[in-house]
Amino acid sequence: MDNSRILEAIALRRCLGAQYNKLALVLAPHVLYKRNDSFFIDAITITRDGVEPREPKVGSYNLAGLSELLVLPESFDIHPLFNRMDPKYRDNTLFMIDAE
Repeated sequence: MDNSRILEAIALRRCLGAQYNKLALVLAPHVLYKRNDSFFIDAITITRDGVEPREPKVGSYNLAGLSELLVLPESFDIHPLFNRMDPKYRDNTLFMIDAE
């Protein structure tokens, strides 16, 4: 998979539109990493099928399930729920949002 759109979205702090398990998502991706020979992004879900989630959370999305990736013009800030020191990122991070 070409990760260039994901890298662009993380680097520029721009939202990412995608299809995931038949759902249209708008995500704020914070990190791209590898786990068990698969690639994942951890992101805040901005909308799911056009609806905002009841409460924000950091979700993990397997890149194998993401399609129709599109970098959107909407920007985002680092979400306070995102923990860049989470042990799952240690030695597995490919790209992470810059610290403020």
